[in-house]
Amino acid sequence: MRHALFLALGLLACGKPVVPPEAPAVWQPGKVLRLDRAPNARGYVELRGLVHVHSIYSHDACDGAPHDDAGVYNQSCLEDFRRGVCQTQDDFFFLTDHGDSFADNEFPAVLLFDAARGDALVERAGGPVANWLACPGASPALIMGGTETETMPVGLEGHVASRGLYSSREDSALDTFHAQGGVTLVAHTEDWTVAQLMTMHLDGFEMFNLHRNALKNGGVAADLLLNYVDKGLLDGLMHPDLFLAAFNLDDDTYMTTWGTVLARGSKRVTTMGSDCHRNTFPQLLQDGERIDSYRRMMSAFSNHLLVKPKADGTWDDVELKEALKGGRNFGVFEFLGYAEGFDFVAMEGATPREIGQTALLANGVTLKAVMPKVRELDATADAPALKLVLFRAREGGWDEVSSITEGTLEFAVTQPGAYRVEVRMVPKHLRAFAGTRRNFFTAERPWVMTSALYVE
Repeated sequence: MRHALFLALGLLACGKPVVPPEAPAVWQPGKVLRLDRAPNARGYVELRGLVHVHSIYSHDACDGAPHDDAGVYNQSCLEDFRRGVCQTQDDFFFLTDHGDSFADNEFPAVLLFDAARGDALVERAGGPVANWLACPGASPALIMGGTETETMPVGLEGHVASRGLYSSREDSALDTFHAQGGVTLVAHTEDWTVAQLMTMHLDGFEMFNLHRNALKNGGVAADLLLNYVDKGLLDGLMHPDLFLAAFNLDDDTYMTTWGTVLARGSKRVTTMGSDCHRNTFPQLLQDGERIDSYRRMMSAFSNHLLVKPKADGTWDDVELKEALKGGRNFGVFEFLGYAEGFDFVAMEGATPREIGQTALLANGVTLKAVMPKVRELDATADAPALKLVLFRAREGGWDEVSSITEGTLEFAVTQPGAYRVEVRMVPKHLRAFAGTRRNFFTAERPWVMTSALYVE
């Protein structure tokens, strides 16, 4: 009634209705936010995307049936993939299809290219190297080819001459992948020794892998599935896009291996591996969507590359791979909220050194890390408890050297080493979406994890 009265008075006073101001936008689970894409003060553009993704060209994708006996590929699964790419509004996807399907198919098919859908190829040296996958009403995403076979080269600009090399761990194979434009990574850090990760001709390995983490949290997942989902007790569950809130995201094995490799002097980029196949949790949640739909898995977390664009401000696979190979990467668990304002840089005197780069201690080095905030945080909700921690690599893991709970951390470096930042969170702001599982929202877990920055 009061609103109607004010509206009527407005009509009488000015001849048109008085429109009440809109409520400020607030983020909630499932809401997708795009990155700014404007260059920062140091000229880098932050782009968001996935590293380690499986499509219909992996034999075990799509519930193990990426194609039928006649070799016709699963269009429903492909549509789910394309829909996920466009709904998450990520900028890039480094595909990592398994060798037995990847090697049997050609570029640009393995880039999921579809001219009829408006896709556009990036071509180089007379051949297709990447695919701008068209998204109706939104910006396209860049799809790049790669394989998870023995190792995981990504961003390949075509098949290597001898496709049997995909099944090799030899340095000669890794060198061939480099020559074909690829960035040489390995997945599943738990399966590799420190010596292998140090001595092989690799650019990097994973600091997190969702497949590994799901197995590690098998008991929790089984409880949710057997006692809630399978019994149709969905009202007791948290918001469907918060399914990973039940998991312990920390992995001591990964931290131990990672810290040891870097403490012994190797420089490696580390990535967060989505490893999505749409083949694990087919059960439907409250929104009528599979637990492991491509959209849900793609939107849970991502890698953020600091990309130096071309002179005209554009970028493609070249700039993405230069950033990845150079180690300018950090990961964010976006299912907890989008991180806004984060930064981590070393000042070598007055010269900035980015994540992945090296600063010289003799010139005086100060590490600076800015605490991010949850973008579009609901001001009426409890604030998340945040802690930004600076770590230094050591034999057997990482040492905490400094931390803050707000503002900017500044640390004058006195010891050489590999340094990284982690922002940890107790997601109190998500309790309204917790259902009866509020206990899942009282534990601290990683939110932002950077690759390392080096001081010598």
